Amino acid sequence: MARPKVVIVGGGFGGLAVARGLARADVAVTLVDRRNHHLFQPLLYQVATAALSPAQIAQPIRAVLRRQANAAVVLGEVVGIDRENRLVLTADAGPIPYDQLVLATGASHAYFGHEEWRPFAPGLKSLDDATAARRNILAAFERAEIATDEDERRALLTFAIVGGGPTGVEMAGAIAELARNTLAREFRHIDAASARVVLVEAGPRILPAMPPELSTKAEAGLKRLGVEVRLGAAVTLCAADRVEIGPDVLACRTIIWAAGVQASPVARWLGGDVAVDRAGRVRVEPDLTLPGDPSIRVIGDAAAVLSAEGRPVPGVAPAAKQQGAYVARDIAARLGAQAPSGPFRYRDQGNLATIGRGEAVVDLGRVRLSGTIAWWFWGIVHVFFLIDFRNRLSVSLDWIWSYLTYGRSARLMTEAPPRRRP
Repeated sequence: MARPKVVIVGGGFGGLAVARGLARADVAVTLVDRRNHHLFQPLLYQVATAALSPAQIAQPIRAVLRRQANAAVVLGEVVGIDRENRLVLTADAGPIPYDQLVLATGASHAYFGHEEWRPFAPGLKSLDDATAARRNILAAFERAEIATDEDERRALLTFAIVGGGPTGVEMAGAIAELARNTLAREFRHIDAASARVVLVEAGPRILPAMPPELSTKAEAGLKRLGVEVRLGAAVTLCAADRVEIGPDVLACRTIIWAAGVQASPVARWLGGDVAVDRAGRVRVEPDLTLPGDPSIRVIGDAAAVLSAEGRPVPGVAPAAKQQGAYVARDIAARLGAQAPSGPFRYRDQGNLATIGRGEAVVDLGRVRLSGTIAWWFWGIVHVFFLIDFRNRLSVSLDWIWSYLTYGRSARLMTEAPPRRRP
């Protein structure tokens, strides 16, 4: 008798948690992803700012699952789902049949109806995004070094980050440190330390998911690094040579988008009768199944999940991992003719954000940390969750070296600096 086929789309935190949770189940697991690697997204900003190399925060999916005999990996791009015949349709590998399907495809950037901003304000969701951002940031200093026009030089040394969540805060602090500490004495015609880093947040404070006092401390930490924090300021235009913030015009050549996300095209794959929230995330049942179709589960950033208290579950890595582990247990129980696992319950493990060298903020509910102790806690947590021991070791050594020397080990531009955009 053939083993039940469990197909997982997406090799992120949630998808891998499902696959690994089914390691001992009598099922045939197929994990489909358009990229061959699992990515530790919380540290993408460190690749973008030359603190880490791409290989330190990514691991080939096949390597992760190499010892799991019941798991196979398919490199391919999903283009649709045939729910009637239970097939996942791919552009590269043909149709893949399933008995149980888990969609864990994550999210992409949301530009709030202004898709025309995307070429000028790229976000940070993939290794390609991070290496492109690193190239653009480093190239801005190189182009400023040879610029003869003072206005152009100032614009090149101005960096705008849109969005005051963890990604925006961490990017702003990292760029400021790169300019003021790492590059400060390496150029002869510019003062790299004079670079202007502007963090733009439409809301009344940065890190809105954290308690107000930690937001205040984070803002103070950024300002100590020289970051300009603009609150209550909505971006009205992103262009090749400027960003407009309300009535103000900020001349700049580098814009990083960290302001919002939208779900991957899961709802479109599933059909027009699927309910979604404003971000396009699929509304699921308390057991994370698709309403009316218990053979399909949607997890992570692709799903609109409510906690037991009725609050939206945040789109963070711990939530995706918890959902993946829950789904694996539930699938194993149902296929083994055991009682279902009951509704999914999210355990909030807190929020963390680093501001710069030796400074971070941590919200663990009753325990709130800031400053150096929070920075060490943040580092230990992130190293712990890296999927491979070798990566944990290399990241730890790089962070220690950077802490002692202010150096950054991954300042390579593997392509020619981009020409100035028209």
